[in-house]
Amino acid sequence: MAFYKQVASFLRAYANLANEMCEAGYSDAEAQEIKAEVDHYEKVRQEIKLASGDYIDLKMYEPAMRHLLDTYIRAEESEQLSGFDDLTLVQLIVERGEKAVEELPAGIRKSREAVAETIENNVRRLIIDETGVNPKYYEKMSELLEALIRQRKQEAIDYKAYLAQIVDLTRKTSRPETQASYPASINSPALRALFDNLVVLVPTAREPLDTEPPVDVREAKVLALDRAIRRVKKADWRGSRLKEREIRNAIHAELGGNESLVNAIFEIVKAQSEY
Repeated sequence: MAFYKQVASFLRAYANLANEMCEAGYSDAEAQEIKAEVDHYEKVRQEIKLASGDYIDLKMYEPAMRHLLDTYIRAEESEQLSGFDDLTLVQLIVERGEKAVEELPAGIRKSREAVAETIENNVRRLIIDETGVNPKYYEKMSELLEALIRQRKQEAIDYKAYLAQIVDLTRKTSRPETQASYPASINSPALRALFDNLVVLVPTAREPLDTEPPVDVREAKVLALDRAIRRVKKADWRGSRLKEREIRNAIHAELGGNESLVNAIFEIVKAQSEY
């Protein structure tokens, strides 16, 4: 973040003086050298931002930054820069598939290793950000990502096959609703999250903790849970001790005495925008 801020300050300082470089005492050669230096550091900033997946934290600042770049550095590329800055890399991959690689900065695009690590970092960032919403689903996506990374590093998969698989994984991570394993009635993010995470309904001494009940049993329980939650939830219930207790009691009534499952489902419910 310190590097981003320093580059932004450098660019703004240059923009303030760009039209008066000669008056400030710089020769034409020195002015061109400084302009090239600003351009270089902005490209490094862009590559780091994409490679590390920091697009979310910085996106609100991008319109002003693009205006400075378009005006003082490389206005001829404004359309391309705008097209990428308005989308995350994950969104580009979901929309364009393997062609999204062509939108990466040249410093990344020319290295297959850099391309792979950039995509992986962005997918991992998405998984981390969304895990609280659906822990089981994104845990599975994380395992698939790590397995694909191991294959790549061990050179057990060629680059073309790797790109196809990482694009497929990116789409699965970004759009859980595209998975065909959900019953027709499980048709919203909240219902899918409950469905994925209801691993034990009636625990017995003979059942391992990660035993999943049959799909139809889980489907019925999810729909019952959803009805129970919606029946008791109040406006602005998050952060209210009494209102949260009503939600927890409704979950407990549906799930019985499995406190660890009740607690897990309650946290998942808190993370759902639908509730």
